[in-house]
This record gives sequence, C-alpha cells and structure tokens, in this order.
Amino acid sequence: MNRINISIVFVSLFLIVTGCSQKTDNKAASKELPRIAIAGLAIESSTFSPALTHEEAFHAKIGDEIFDFYPFLSPDSLNRSRANWLPTLRAHALPGGVVTREAYESLVGKTLEMLKKNLPYDGLFFDIHGAMSVVGMDDPEGDFIVRVREVVGKKTVISTSMDLHGNVSQRLAENTDLITCYRMAPHEDALESKKRAVDNLLSRLESGKGKPAYKAWIPVPVLLPGEKTSTRIEPGKSLYAKVAPATVPDGIIDAAIWVGYAWADEPRNHAVVMVTGDDKEKVTSAAEDLARSFWDVRSEFVFVAPTGTLHEILDKAVVSEKKPFMISDMGDNPTAGGAGDVTWTLKEILARPEFKSASGPSLIYASIPGPKLVEQAIAAGVGGKVNELVGAAIDDRFAPPVRLSGTVLSIEHGDMHAETEVVVKVGSVHVIVTKKRKPYHKEKDFTRLGLNPRDTDIVVVKIGYLVPELYDMRADWIMALTPGGVDQDLERLNHQRIIRPMFPFDKDMETPNLKARLMRSSDDI
Repeated sequence: MNRINISIVFVSLFLIVTGCSQKTDNKAASKELPRIAIAGLAIESSTFSPALTHEEAFHAKIGDEIFDFYPFLSPDSLNRSRANWLPTLRAHALPGGVVTREAYESLVGKTLEMLKKNLPYDGLFFDIHGAMSVVGMDDPEGDFIVRVREVVGKKTVISTSMDLHGNVSQRLAENTDLITCYRMAPHEDALESKKRAVDNLLSRLESGKGKPAYKAWIPVPVLLPGEKTSTRIEPGKSLYAKVAPATVPDGIIDAAIWVGYAWADEPRNHAVVMVTGDDKEKVTSAAEDLARSFWDVRSEFVFVAPTGTLHEILDKAVVSEKKPFMISDMGDNPTAGGAGDVTWTLKEILARPEFKSASGPSLIYASIPGPKLVEQAIAAGVGGKVNELVGAAIDDRFAPPVRLSGTVLSIEHGDMHAETEVVVKVGSVHVIVTKKRKPYHKEKDFTRLGLNPRDTDIVVVKIGYLVPELYDMRADWIMALTPGGVDQDLERLNHQRIIRPMFPFDKDMETPNLKARLMRSSDDI
C-alpha cells in the first residue's frame, strides 16, 4: 500500500472516530439534567423547657441564598453542575423550646408554595435535624415530609439528611427514599453527611436506579443524652466506626444510627437504625448487626468528661494551676434546647467569696440574656457602671433574676443571634450579657469582646460536651450537673409519653426485638 493510500485510510478512520465522538458528546449534552429541589427545617426543641420558639428564630433563607449552607454546591463545584437545583426554603434555629404552631405552619406553608412553583422534580434534598417539637403536634418532621409528598408526588426521590440526635419515626422512614445522618458527635462531619445525602441522590438519579428496593428500620429502646454518647470515646467511638464499613457491600446504599433526642417527651424519642439498598438480605443483616451492637453496649455509655456538682467543681477550679479550666454548665445548654437564661449557676458563682474581689481568680461566664442591662450599658458606655437584673425571664424555676452591679468592659453589636453583647465585670467575674441568647463555641466569640479565654483562670460556658475549638483550648474540663430544661439526669425530668420499657429508665428490661422492619416504599403510601 503506498503512502497516499495509507494517508487516506488514516484520515477516514479519524473522521469516523471523531464523528462518533461528536455524536456521543451531542447525545450527552442533550440529556437533561435532573431537577432537584432543596427544603428543610432544623431545630432541637426541649419539651422540658418553658421557652417557645418563634419563626424569626429560624433565620430562614430562600431561593439561591440556600446555597450558602452548602459549600459542596458552590457555583464551581461538580455537584452544582450535575443537576438543575431548585432551592425553596431552608431554615435553621438555635436549639430551644417548643416551636409555636403558627411558626411551624408558616414555614411549612411557604416551603410548599415554593415547591408548587417549579413542579415536577426528579429529586428532593430534605435537610432536617429531626428533633423539632411543635405545640399540639407529635412528629413534626413526619408531618412535614407527608405534606411535601402531597405536593411533589410519589415519583420524586427524596434524600433526607439528619443529625444523629434526631428522631426517625416510621412515618418519616416510609415517606423518604434515601436517608442518612451524622456519624460524629461533636458533629465535625455535618457537611460531609449532607454531601453524602446529595451524592446518594445524584447517583441514584443518574444511574436510573431511583428509589432503593429496601429500607430497613429498627427502633432501639435506648434514650441517652448526647453527653454520654460522644464518638470521641468508647463505646460510641467503636459503635459509629461500624457504620461506614456496613455501606461497602454491593446492594447497600447507606447505613445510619440515630441516638435520638433525650429532652423531648414523645413516642418517637428513642434510638433508631436504618439501612437502605437493593439487596434484601444484606440490608436487613446490616441493620440488625448495627442494632445489636448498639444494644449490647447500652450500659457502657458514660459522660464524655468528668462530672460533678457545681460546688465541687468550683472548689477544684479555684486552686487549679491549669488554665483555662473549662466548666460546662450543662442543664441550661442552649445548643441542646435549654432556655439559655437560667441564672442558678451565675448566682452560685457570684456568691463565692473567691470572686468578690477584682484580684480574685479570673472567670468568664458565657452567657446570660439581659436586654434591660444591655440598654443600660449602651447608655453608660464602656467604662460606665450598670446595675440591673438579668436572666430568668423565661425559665425562673431554679433561681430568680440576678442583679449585676459592675463595670462595662465592652459592647459589641451585630451578632446574628445575640444582636448586642456586653461584658460586665463584677469582682473578678466577666459576665457576658446578651440582648438575646447565644451559644459561645468559638474563640472569636470571646476575643471579639476583648476577652482572652486562653489566659483566663476559669471559663464557664452553657454547653454540654465541648465543641472542637473549646476542646482544643481546654487545660482542664469538668461538666457540671446543673439544673435546666436539658437536665442530664433524665429520670429527674419525668418523661410520660416515651414508649416503655426504655433503657436506662428500665434497667432490667428484657432484650427487645431487634429484627429489621422493612418500610413501605413511598410509591405504596
């Protein structure tokens, strides 16, 4: 064959290959991307707190604002380009008291109206917490997803992302298709888990597999506080380490363990295991293995750090050479559902003789709401004097409002939750007073107020287990068993409506039925 003929052959082959490639590219380009909606409401609501949560506390975002919640859906991300995203309403409130019915109906109503505008949907990313309580209603998240289903229809694949401290009712399990939750407490994997829910949804839509054939749901009759089920220590560490490997076999999509939410009194409040996938035997076996693993270690859960009475802990802290000596004021933890304005701990601190003088051990107390003192501080200015009552406007069951008489050290405006923050020095105690309640989880929460927690003898925070920044900062740490709406002594709360028997309320209960229950497909509801 001469050179001319060889060239003609190669040119012909090139044209054939590039032509086929072009057809393939055109075909891929012409394939429509899936239409995926985003919606969700998130809050932990303690039914043992007298506080009520109103709509403004949710700081709802709508439309494209919702993408701010999800870095993995940024404009330049791969996932953003894999679908036509149609965000509706996503709202996240600080944990607190029961949500008013008006707030719930308003937020749900707005979500449903927005969903109606862009029908139909191939998928929906349902981003919830799972521990919302609403006045006059059981299982709000179950109600919410049912109403979403009524709008989007049965064909839409719903992928739900949750906090591991949420509750999964049978109604929620039936109406969702894919479901997952965090695998770490503290929740350092929150974004990773939400991304996993989105990845699972995209994978099932792109592959054409759609809804899983099987959803195994197992209620585990255990109800423990998060401070006893941290994945930092055993047995939570090893228990949750079993979740990811359970998803590896072909035929399984996802696996999850929910500890549940201990500070609400509803029948759905208990632990749950769920596994989803297409292989019945593997799905049910994985779920049962995880449920048994949870049950087998139920008696081994302990507090993630040493605990004691406030009096005992302060005795240790004032003589300790380690600083900062961190103290968790657990009973009124606003990030678990406490009102955030219980004054009992602050009253006890101010009564201690060690803190009466400005030269006493330095202590930061974070924090207490006191809008009247905040107004007075603004008028007095930094360096001015204030004398006003703070706290106990909502939860005065354990102590009345406390009078603070001291010097204003700083005033800061503009915080999303607190709105205005004031530091008042009383003796050697630096009290952070807020217009509205706020959790203090990051070092900058203190430094922006002119406080240096690393160089402070004692730091008392309304919190349970320390979040990563505070945990890394601590020189020592003890959790105080203080009173409030999220009391760690669950038996003192007097649950009436949880399903019994339930561990640890019924310590000698018989081994429960931990066989997998296969939930109905959302197609059959």
